[in-house]
Amino acid sequence: MDLKTTLNLPKTEFPMKAKLPEREPLQLAAWEEMRILESRAGAPLFVLHDGPPYPTGEIHLGTGLNKVLKDMIVKSKTMAGFQSPYIPGWDCHGLPIETKVEKELGGKTSKVSAAEFRRMCREYASRYVEAHKRDFKRLGVFGRWDKPYLTMDPEHEATIAGAFIDFLEKGYVYRGLKPVYWCIYDRTALAEAEVEYEDHTSPSIWVKFPIVPSDSADTEKLGRDVSALIWTTTPWTLPANRALAFHPDFEYVVADTPAGKLLLAKERVAALAEELKLEIGEIHGSWKGREFEGMQFQHPFLDMRVPGVLADYVTLDQGSGIVHTAPGHGADDFRTGQKYGLQAYAPQDDEGRFVEGLPEYNGKTVFEANPIVTGILRNRGMLVGEKKLSHSYPHCWRCHNPVIFRATEQWFIELDHDDLRKKALAEIAKVKWKPEWGEERIHDMVAERPDWCISRQRFWGVPLIIFYCDACGTQLADYQALRHVLPFFEREGADAWYTHSSEELLPAGTTCGCGASKWRKETDVLDVWFDSGSTHLAVLSEKDGTWPADIYLEGPDQYRGWFHSSLLVAVGIRGRAPYREVVTHGWTLDEKGAPMSKSLGNAMYPNEICEKWGADLMRLWVTSQDYTADMRMSEATMTQLSEAYRKIRNTFRFALSNLFDFDPVTASVPDGELLELDAWMLYRTGALVRQCLEWYDKFEFHRAYHAIHDFCAVDLSAFYFDVLKDQLYTFAPRSIGRRSAQTAIYRIADALVRLIAPMLVFTAEEVWKYMPRGASDPQSIHMASFPKADSLGAGFDEHRANNWERLLRLRETVLLELEGRRKNKEISAALEAKVIIRAKGDELELLREYASWLPSLFITSHGQVELSAADSPVSPGAAPSAYSIEIQRAAGKKCERCWNYSTHVGESAEYLTLCERCVAALGEIERDCASEIVKS
Repeated sequence: MDLKTTLNLPKTEFPMKAKLPEREPLQLAAWEEMRILESRAGAPLFVLHDGPPYPTGEIHLGTGLNKVLKDMIVKSKTMAGFQSPYIPGWDCHGLPIETKVEKELGGKTSKVSAAEFRRMCREYASRYVEAHKRDFKRLGVFGRWDKPYLTMDPEHEATIAGAFIDFLEKGYVYRGLKPVYWCIYDRTALAEAEVEYEDHTSPSIWVKFPIVPSDSADTEKLGRDVSALIWTTTPWTLPANRALAFHPDFEYVVADTPAGKLLLAKERVAALAEELKLEIGEIHGSWKGREFEGMQFQHPFLDMRVPGVLADYVTLDQGSGIVHTAPGHGADDFRTGQKYGLQAYAPQDDEGRFVEGLPEYNGKTVFEANPIVTGILRNRGMLVGEKKLSHSYPHCWRCHNPVIFRATEQWFIELDHDDLRKKALAEIAKVKWKPEWGEERIHDMVAERPDWCISRQRFWGVPLIIFYCDACGTQLADYQALRHVLPFFEREGADAWYTHSSEELLPAGTTCGCGASKWRKETDVLDVWFDSGSTHLAVLSEKDGTWPADIYLEGPDQYRGWFHSSLLVAVGIRGRAPYREVVTHGWTLDEKGAPMSKSLGNAMYPNEICEKWGADLMRLWVTSQDYTADMRMSEATMTQLSEAYRKIRNTFRFALSNLFDFDPVTASVPDGELLELDAWMLYRTGALVRQCLEWYDKFEFHRAYHAIHDFCAVDLSAFYFDVLKDQLYTFAPRSIGRRSAQTAIYRIADALVRLIAPMLVFTAEEVWKYMPRGASDPQSIHMASFPKADSLGAGFDEHRANNWERLLRLRETVLLELEGRRKNKEISAALEAKVIIRAKGDELELLREYASWLPSLFITSHGQVELSAADSPVSPGAAPSAYSIEIQRAAGKKCERCWNYSTHVGESAEYLTLCERCVAALGEIERDCASEIVKS
């Protein structure tokens, strides 16, 4: 009998099929009308500060992973009772945008003014910010989309400029000549965080530097016609060679070879013979490296001599143990050059072309010069050997072309000024890092990094607020005058630097010590990592308690990027880290474990996933794995997750379909009156809630997901809901048995929908719409709170819980026996079976206590389970000496209504085909219907 028809109740049905790609966009529109983010106003704060992506191109899977993880943190903290405002942001300056705009201009950048170029960059960034907003919203990410933070916004640019002036005033900033990473294609300096290592093939050459004859005893000991041997993979740096570096403690010898007498480290002789297939003759002498300090060597093709110097960084891993030293083209070389007073010579322009040197390579780019220099060495008899070497080499992070080390005048932040490095290291130790290895990674990076090169030779960025006297070139050191620029930025943005004269930007009457009052502006802009590292200053506030942030979450590349720059800016200006906790997620990989790449054709994009499977399926992918490791994605993965999702959805579908006539306010059964099975399942739900809330607090979403999925698939679908069907479908609608089951189902579903809400945002909202709710329940599940574990299964003790665990194990054994009989065609369904169980001792006492529950547990006909004492039960599959189980055909006839077999079918004259239980249930239904008619 259809209870809805009988009681004339509304027929609201939770949809069987999810149809997520079709339904989710409709929900997005509904959320726009809700004030969800304001639902926790006044609650304690929990602040996640968003790391800004670049607004270029379509969001990729890694970006989607990042945003979904952040959203789950914000939603879980909101449901845990916190006010967790999420302000999304974008890093709008720098090469990523400039490169795109330059392509749009077709290489005609010089045809437009700096101000016009910046306007085009701003428009390009704005266009993709809007596209990204749309795509992030589609993933179910909540945030302040109407007012995100953009590093190109005027107030934000003023904050960045102000942070630079603060560093300048505190003495951290200096201008100096140092070798820095330089991209000859983008024509700008790069920070370490902007360099990526990729495979590259370089020339590998061994070169002779003849020893200059002298009257010294050391030279005489070496013998005549001896040459020091060096090895390099950058022949183009040889014109800048200014020394040969020896390790003071290594042992050096002279080896007779077909290429002449070669001076090299003793431990590299055998390797040299192997690599160059050189026949090694007699070995002469033994000298410590320190003995070569000051010795003169002839440059192999320039008319100059270079000295021997000492350096601890010389190794015996490769080469000859003697290092070619060009102070203008390497960090170690530069430091050695400073120690010995050597010239940091770098004769290239911004495009990497030689501006002076021999005619053969003058005017050539550094990479064009490699074979030319090698040819010069060969022609002059100074080339001992040459090969090709495939190795990891630094490349520009944007254009992916190889970079060079080049000494240029740049602006730096001095890491050891005022102990900035030490203070940053001390702050690292106070932060919680997840995974824990993150602490060591960033500690080592900060401890070993050189000074921070913060200047870029570009237009699209925040300019360095530096003025020079037009008359004498002195830098303006009046910091109050420099801050006079900031209100211009607040009103007009950093474009004001390009549209106003120096005299307009500075206070009237600003004069130099030489008496001149004309000022020239610096043309460099700030490193974009300084921009993004300053975002916490612009977005968060100490006054309102949002600074420092509770958490930063990004990918592993941000240990040298955003985590790193934010730390240095915060410690330099405010003396502490800008975050309390830092969480890192892994990379996105394809099914074979290869990094996803559009060029490789193995990339999957969030928009494609949403169109095919829906955003909740993508979110399920995020939450199903340990995100701190690399995460694989494929069509097969999504198909598998679709099955897992279906189990969760079907759990809610079953629950909601059995709550159509249930009002939690008027029909709920008190805890003390619940049937014991229902009370036990609430007890188990409480344990699940308790565990999941702990995992949410630790951001271990995959643990919570798997626990919820297993609870739905095993505890509920395979057990509890299966057992309840008789109770739900055949008992009278308002009977204590059915209301008890409905009460438990409602409370379980209510707990589960709250638990899955941060993960499956669309599905949870859909379930919430169909849930019976009270007047005080919020409009959206995302305004609700997590369930309280202590309110589930209250009063249910561990002794009774243990009893049900024992019964569950017995059930598994009985079901195996029944399945065997079904396969043997002795029965076609469990309801046709009669189960006889023999036990003794505590087991028999347990069975007698719960005898009325056994037919439901086994899904056998009511009254078809018999118990008896046994001396030595031996049932395969059961616990040793616990039970013996016998299966027989059920007695009686099959009831047409409940399908149970009973010997009482036909005893009712009114219902000849029904059993005694169904006759009683129908009588109760008729009485309820009559009562409803009287009331109406």
